[in-house]
Amino acid sequence: MIRNKHVLYAFRLIIGGLFIYAGAVKIADPLEFARDIQNYRILPPAASLFIALALPWFETLAGAFLIVGIFKRTSAWLLSFLLGGFIVLVIITMARGLDVDCGCFGSLSRKADGRLILEDALMLFMALEVALSSPGRRTLS
Repeated sequence: MIRNKHVLYAFRLIIGGLFIYAGAVKIADPLEFARDIQNYRILPPAASLFIALALPWFETLAGAFLIVGIFKRTSAWLLSFLLGGFIVLVIITMARGLDVDCGCFGSLSRKADGRLILEDALMLFMALEVALSSPGRRTLS
């Protein structure tokens, strides 16, 4: 486990920043995100729309909290859970032979593939390192 506070802070900035950006893009166009979710062919349309409206706010808030240091471990756990879910979703999608965009970053999204799994696994590693680190003060550092 990484104990260097500077490395952990860098992880917080990276993961938090990515989730703030990803959430903001989805908040700006929830219908496009709902279509992206629907392309995975796992949920009914009503559930896809609900997730498209709610999930981006969780991503954005958890990312912001992670960077600022408010509820950083809770935020890191939430983002770890989301990343684990995304990885499972992409694996299922690949196993089913579906060719879909991930829906991660709006119009900048790319195919849900093995490379995406590796990137999400790296982010999951960083988020888990923050989540498992010893609790500290609620500060910007």
